[in-house]
Amino acid sequence: MTTNDSTAGRTGVWFVGARGSVATTAVAGCAAVVAGLHPATGMVAETPPFAGSGLPALSSLVFGGHDTASCPLPKRAEALTAAGVLPHGLPNTIAAELEAADAEIRLGGPMPGDTRDDDELIAAFADDITAFVRRTGVARAVVVNVSSTEPEPAADDPRLPASSLYAAAALKAGCSYVNFTPSTGLRSEALADAVEASGLPHAGRDGKTGQTLLRSVLAPMFVQRALDVRAWSGTNLLGGGDGAALADPAAAAAKNAGKERVLADTLGIAPEGEVHIDDVPALGEWKTAWDHIAFDGFLGSRMILQTIWQGCDSALAAPLVLDLARLVARAHEAGLSGPLPELGFYFKDPDGGPAALAEQFDALLSFAERLKESK
Repeated sequence: MTTNDSTAGRTGVWFVGARGSVATTAVAGCAAVVAGLHPATGMVAETPPFAGSGLPALSSLVFGGHDTASCPLPKRAEALTAAGVLPHGLPNTIAAELEAADAEIRLGGPMPGDTRDDDELIAAFADDITAFVRRTGVARAVVVNVSSTEPEPAADDPRLPASSLYAAAALKAGCSYVNFTPSTGLRSEALADAVEASGLPHAGRDGKTGQTLLRSVLAPMFVQRALDVRAWSGTNLLGGGDGAALADPAAAAAKNAGKERVLADTLGIAPEGEVHIDDVPALGEWKTAWDHIAFDGFLGSRMILQTIWQGCDSALAAPLVLDLARLVARAHEAGLSGPLPELGFYFKDPDGGPAALAEQFDALLSFAERLKESK
């Protein structure tokens, strides 16, 4: 990581939301795996099919980013350890890596009272990214949005949402881009021409980590077995920063759109039922997701399937974020451009490609083979 004096072959990872739970877990996890303290559990790109794909080594990643929060990464890592997300003692063991990443975090925005217009904010954010690339000597950088979910912007809003400001800054800085959130990012009509002209690879939107991952496995089962789904309802109980952010009904609606889209795309219909998100601060960094599926069997027999998913979103998301940063950086190096539908395996609302998880995984493996063939 940043303790190596050589900058040859390094890859920058610029997080939007760099002091949040996901980014902190990703930085800490990368350091732990590189040091041989823990295995690369959950990192699909570290499995045998990806050997020889030319992905940047975990040890080559250099981290930085934007955030509006001021809590330093070492302190944030200590809080995640207390919450049971990071192993006991890990923050002290990798203190140098956490401090190095924190030193590369810059103030995001727009902050309250900021009078700069969109172009000025985009230019400032792009300057931060460009300075990071120059200062660290990385060969290239990928911008990864792991910030809190924002509401869908109003059609008549004259300003770009914050996620789109950062996405536009990535383009301006010549960096590939990953949107791991449900926020707008590059999918603003105002950025369409810039995205096309940039020739940069990008992937998103909304990482598939828990409840929707399970839905994407179960929904094809009902289709393949010719079982009619009558209703599919769900509830999420979560705390932490995500719980607080999703307590905003508009933000929750943006999040739920991806969950419901997976069912509609796979089943061919939008079944009855909704997903509810409840902020339960006492749960901290952990969440419980419950689904209730009503379906018809042979001769109209009524049946029910219920599932419960309990886990830590940060620990589920961090290995995927590291995968995506490396895959998209490698795509950039290989000269690929535009949306990367082959990475739809990682997203609720991908940039094209199949909806079924098995087909998405096959597409991902094909992408790995394509990278192996690229110089």
